[in-house]
Amino acid sequence: MATQDEESPAHQDVFVGELRRWREVRGMSRTAVAVAMGYSRSYVSKVESGHERPSREFAKAADDALNAGGALRRAWREHEANRPVTIRAVHPERQQLAEPATGSLIVEHDDAELIYNGRTYRAVMRRRLVNNGTDPITRYMIRISVDRFPGDPELSNQLYRDRPLTWEELDLQAWCGEDRTEPMRWVAQHDRDAFKEVWLQFANDSGHFPLYPGQSVWIEYTYTVRDDKWGNWFQRAVRLPTRMLSIRLDFPEHLDPAVWGLHTSMTAESMPFRTAIDEQRAGNRRIFAWTTEEPPLHARYRLEWHFRQKPATHAEPEQEKPSQVMRSLGVVQSDDPILHRPAKPFSLPEEADDAKRVIAELLSAAKRVAHAHTFGKGMGLAANQIGIDRSAAIVFPPGTDDVILLLNARIIENGEHHDEQYEGCLSFFDVRGLVPRPLVLHVEHQDVSGERKITIFERGVARLVAHEIDHLHGKLYTDRLPPGAKAIPIEQYGGSGLNWQY
Repeated sequence: MATQDEESPAHQDVFVGELRRWREVRGMSRTAVAVAMGYSRSYVSKVESGHERPSREFAKAADDALNAGGALRRAWREHEANRPVTIRAVHPERQQLAEPATGSLIVEHDDAELIYNGRTYRAVMRRRLVNNGTDPITRYMIRISVDRFPGDPELSNQLYRDRPLTWEELDLQAWCGEDRTEPMRWVAQHDRDAFKEVWLQFANDSGHFPLYPGQSVWIEYTYTVRDDKWGNWFQRAVRLPTRMLSIRLDFPEHLDPAVWGLHTSMTAESMPFRTAIDEQRAGNRRIFAWTTEEPPLHARYRLEWHFRQKPATHAEPEQEKPSQVMRSLGVVQSDDPILHRPAKPFSLPEEADDAKRVIAELLSAAKRVAHAHTFGKGMGLAANQIGIDRSAAIVFPPGTDDVILLLNARIIENGEHHDEQYEGCLSFFDVRGLVPRPLVLHVEHQDVSGERKITIFERGVARLVAHEIDHLHGKLYTDRLPPGAKAIPIEQYGGSGLNWQY
């Protein structure tokens, strides 16, 4: 048993532990957090290593940068009040936690995010699981439930009988490990019109990776639902012993959302959250975050909202402009200075982890964009187009599921022959421009291990690659237009959904 003096170092780690936990949840390096906070990386490192005492201002800046919903500010207050805390083992993969009253699986952190783009809701669910039992765990149950009209069961039942929730539209995907290390298979347990129950398996085509006793791991799964099947509520139910629950709603600011929270349990009727929901603005988005610690078993936490400005319905003839859609999906638009300066290169392999995180963000953003538009000519996305000032881009050639990864890429040789074709850019998607490009490119780039490669690209793929490399060097395709030439409105362009023509 530890004495009071022996607890002091653990007490000092209360805030540090929260800071590390939230960095893991958000997938951010110390450098990225420092930039978002406006602090130097060395100062953040000193706080996280326990060599520097965090201030109230530091805690608030960290909470805002990591969208922790007040968790870091509460941890700082606990730190200052010198309240005793539970001592945990040093190794993060084998933290010693109290034996749960029911079952052997503990959810150390349940983090849920719901993102609305004006047409669809996308749920991103992350959980850190701890096996506190004696047997390996090979699968994990998840539930997906929708209710468009929670106050009118008959109307909801009719809706889902006519238009049931399908696996195709859900596009359920799951991963195990930080940075989505291993894809997870899933098997449907129940498949109903408005309710799905699924076993996520700790296995994929490459093999099995059970969660053994004493081990912990992050799992993540995502799915999407059209807004005509999703009501204005998002509920989290505590079915396993849970140390921390965090919820975030990410809405377009032009909808002017209002959000509130209700809590119910086995012993109490519905009541407001005991702590306030944190609200922030990020670009053209409104973000609402809320966190609670040690939620009781069987408790339900429900966030509800309404939009003061009504979103366009699918039946309305007038739709958002393409540029507005892309902005709502998190694509930086052409008036942002980040698109007009060269991106910061990676130092590889030293920054391999940062590069992997950026790649994961690019793939996630590209998937959102692909749901909103058909790309017959393929598509590409550069990191600065999603607000990350690093030299990374991805390209999806037409007619294939392959992805081309470009890290620190530069064109070292052009072919002799050129042609002109119309290009579009996600950062100003209302127009198309007739751009001259070489038919063959020789590109030097790196992989995450730092190995340098030279790859030759031809025709349409060369054009896609050249477009993204331009982004990495602070150029837009309008900079390549011949003198006097201008981009044309999308309404005048007849090539949407078609492949390149040669």
